Amino acid sequence: MSDTTTNSAVQTDQAAREASGSHPYGRYLEEFEVGAVYKHWPAKTVTESDDHLFCLITMNHHPLHLNDVYAAQSQQGRNVVVGPLVYSLALGMSVSDVSGKAIANLATEELSHPAPVFHGDTLYVESEVLEKRESKTKLDRGTVKVQTRVFNQDGVLVAQFKRLVLVPRRDHG
Repeated sequence: MSDTTTNSAVQTDQAAREASGSHPYGRYLEEFEVGAVYKHWPAKTVTESDDHLFCLITMNHHPLHLNDVYAAQSQQGRNVVVGPLVYSLALGMSVSDVSGKAIANLATEELSHPAPVFHGDTLYVESEVLEKRESKTKLDRGTVKVQTRVFNQDGVLVAQFKRLVLVPRRDHG
């Protein structure tokens, strides 16, 4: 047995890992406050490769996303990153702050893309807590509604959406 091998078991329980000083992943219902804004980190630069791979694996072959010659003749004059990738990145970037402890994502609404995202743009994402409600029937949980906003490196709003998340309570009884 090497000196780097130990006989201790790997701690797989997230609460125990967080108690050891690890960064908490997600929040319990009690930790959300209406009006709080979480600025998610890290930011993400969207590459041409990201966009093309996402288009190909989702079977979206629109030439605005995949064909430089076609895109050059469009009103944007260049390739536009496919919207569902922007949404997926923003949702993923928000998980550690919003839904990392979620029981379920219940709804997404009012998704909009007010400005295009281009290859090489860096996305900055933030979520604002709009409402928090305790369940009336199951005391161990509640819902949180957030509005997530996505900005590019120039501060331009490029996407936004609201979502409703079912999260556990830390203490119930």
